[in-house]
Amino acid sequence: MPALVNYGGDDDFYSGGSYTNSTDLGRLCSISSQVDVYCPPRKRARIGAPFSFGETEVQQNKQPSIDVLPDECLFEIFKRIPGGRERSSCACVSKHWLMLLTSIRKGEYESSKVVKENINSSSDDVEMISSEEDEGYLTRCLEGKKATDMRLAAVAVGTSGHGGLGKLSIRGGSSSCGVTNFGLSAIARGCPSLKCPLVSSKGLIAIGENCPNLTALSIESCSKIGNEGLQAIGKLCPNLQYISIKDCPLVGDHGVSSLLSSASSVLSKVKLQGLSITDFSLAVIGHYGKSVTNLVLGGLQNVTEKGFWVMGNAQGLQKLVSLMITSCCGVTDVSLEAIGKGCTNLKQMCLRRCCFVSGDGLVAFAKSAGSLECLQLEECNRVTQAGIIGVLSNCGLKSLTLVRCMGIKDISLGAPLSSPCNSLKSLSIRNCPGFGTVSLALVGNLCPQLQQIDLSGLCGITDAGLLPLLQNCEAGLLKVNLSGCLNLTDGIILALMRLHGATLEVLNLDGCRRITDACLVAVADNCVFLSDLDVSRCAITDAGVAALSHADQLNLQVLSFSGCSGVTNKSLTFLKKMGKTLVGLNLLHCNSISAQTVELLMESLWRCDILF
Repeated sequence: MPALVNYGGDDDFYSGGSYTNSTDLGRLCSISSQVDVYCPPRKRARIGAPFSFGETEVQQNKQPSIDVLPDECLFEIFKRIPGGRERSSCACVSKHWLMLLTSIRKGEYESSKVVKENINSSSDDVEMISSEEDEGYLTRCLEGKKATDMRLAAVAVGTSGHGGLGKLSIRGGSSSCGVTNFGLSAIARGCPSLKCPLVSSKGLIAIGENCPNLTALSIESCSKIGNEGLQAIGKLCPNLQYISIKDCPLVGDHGVSSLLSSASSVLSKVKLQGLSITDFSLAVIGHYGKSVTNLVLGGLQNVTEKGFWVMGNAQGLQKLVSLMITSCCGVTDVSLEAIGKGCTNLKQMCLRRCCFVSGDGLVAFAKSAGSLECLQLEECNRVTQAGIIGVLSNCGLKSLTLVRCMGIKDISLGAPLSSPCNSLKSLSIRNCPGFGTVSLALVGNLCPQLQQIDLSGLCGITDAGLLPLLQNCEAGLLKVNLSGCLNLTDGIILALMRLHGATLEVLNLDGCRRITDACLVAVADNCVFLSDLDVSRCAITDAGVAALSHADQLNLQVLSFSGCSGVTNKSLTFLKKMGKTLVGLNLLHCNSISAQTVELLMESLWRCDILF
């Protein structure tokens, strides 16, 4: 896959292809507008049309048109690059492009803005609930002559899409170290996850005194930062909108309360994780958090039921839209209902490992939280099937996600079902072994407007159990994930194609080992808008690939045959035919396909990322 720097931090810049000289690459790209050249990392440059070598030296040295663009235009283009991998590829083009990329802060990329703008839209997970790309997992060390501004710039761009930079060590004497303010500035802009464990309250006070316009502050694993530093920030930084404090043992109630109780507080996003705060801090949040829209609380072992109850009943969190609570034993049925009543605009709720929340508590919460749209439960093992059905029957949820909730048992309910939940569009039930045939049928009867279903890891469901759910989806399914559903057969996929093939866009059957070529024949016959298909580790052969290639109406963009030993070199022609639209092809662990065949594929499908 494309990479800018070696993860160990020791390799020189990778040029991305056989043209290591940027001047040569520029000449090649400028030969003709009809010459199509693509030069991703680890692939040779491909030339899609013949060209003459008879140009004069002046013509060959003509500057590529993209370099004529001013930096302002390139800056706007780079801001719209979607992910870290693509940015790394762009940084390989030239030092100039690398320098421009290091001048862009993480929050300035359009992809980051889109996530923030979509906070009110219905989705499986919430902005603050979803895992972030840069959590600070990587460590880099630059020593001696290798410690240069250019390497720091490469680290800043290259680590952003691979876990984020958490630790950085620069070693070298004054004569050998080539690091200046430029390199350190690139790290500061591109690596917001970099940890500074030696910073104390004195440093935080200095930040408050010299940065009165500070709007965002993240503090993690800083054992020397205490209440004094946070009190200074609360007093001296009236524009602070985002605060994240995690695993700081000296931070207590006085520090947290000073941040929120300030008369000028405009804090809208608050994360408090692994702190020694008590009920007092949550009472302050509930009373003074009038601007808070997103709140994350995790690992608060000293906060009791009373703290969460007071936070809800204080009536100050009227603007709260998203709430995520993880591993807090103070969250009970009683406190959860109080939160639902007090946070009248709450739309997105995530509970993780809250072991004292039961099905009855969830139903009471759903009844009181009138604006709730998205509910996510992970490892809440007291939640039952009756609780889930009760939630769906008592609120206008648009999205429901259940992950590893072991208390759900597949039993028949004696009471008749309530009125249907026509608002639910997305249902995700992952790795909940007790959720089986009966539960699926109940949900299917209650939720006829589903458009997205994710049942990955439900090993116990069968064709007969899934069929009623598919039959009751009146709106037409768009995305279906059945990965790891080992007992499903071609029969249910044929039914899925017959009922929803005209609307289906994404289908994941990874690990459904009883799925055969008949499934791909049904896809070819029924699907029109399908763009992403994963049949990894299924019983697929060359015949199935051939059937897909003959479906002229299909425009597949991502296709995965990983672990399909029945797909052999004979599929080369069929894969080439589908290559007109493919941008991603996964052939990992396809042991019957030779390396030579993959090379031929790369030559033909040079626009496509091929994993092998």
